[in-house]
Amino acid sequence: MIIGIIKPPGITSHDVVNGVRRITGERRVGHGGTLDPFASGVLVIGISRESTRKLQEILKDTDKEYVAVIEAGKTSTTGDPEGEITEHSGPLSLEEGRVEEVLKGFIGEIEQTPPSHSAIKVNGVPAYRLARRGEKIRLKKRKVFIKELELLEFNPPFIKIRTVVSSGTYIRSLAEDIGKKLGVGAYLKELTRTRVGDFTIDDSKTIEDLANEIKLKRK
Repeated sequence: MIIGIIKPPGITSHDVVNGVRRITGERRVGHGGTLDPFASGVLVIGISRESTRKLQEILKDTDKEYVAVIEAGKTSTTGDPEGEITEHSGPLSLEEGRVEEVLKGFIGEIEQTPPSHSAIKVNGVPAYRLARRGEKIRLKKRKVFIKELELLEFNPPFIKIRTVVSSGTYIRSLAEDIGKKLGVGAYLKELTRTRVGDFTIDDSKTIEDLANEIKLKRK
């Protein structure tokens, strides 16, 4: 069985996997794409050996949709709320038209540098572990595709966007790059993944929903 589970903020993707294991009694449980602890939304879960093997095949090169809140005028050492936050030294002067213009410039194929605090491995070691040790690393740029990018709300210093991106795109890096283009710096304050391929947040279940369904089946 492969299903979409809604991960709440404040827990890891592995915590969700462990929760599904406890509820179902199935040891072979895996997910098809990590969400950072501060983020929420669709986590595609495979339950059973066969399903976990199919995950990568099903999700290969799938688009992902996100709704994100970017805070302009501040930067983060990790690109998100979990890092050390630094305020921009100059005055924050943003106009909605300028923000929309900058967003349009990111639509299409772009080059993006993954965050140093990411799971990408450097000589077999996840980059975030090296970063936490204080080691300075610079990951190679990669080409990603921003299919859609629109402004949902503009309430300075907060910029709420919806975006559809190719697999492998980091929204933290996108937020930082938008801040650089605006000339004020920015970091990713909130993130919700609303779709992974055909798995949408509206069709996904919470862990509690899954637990209740299994209880009813066992009665």
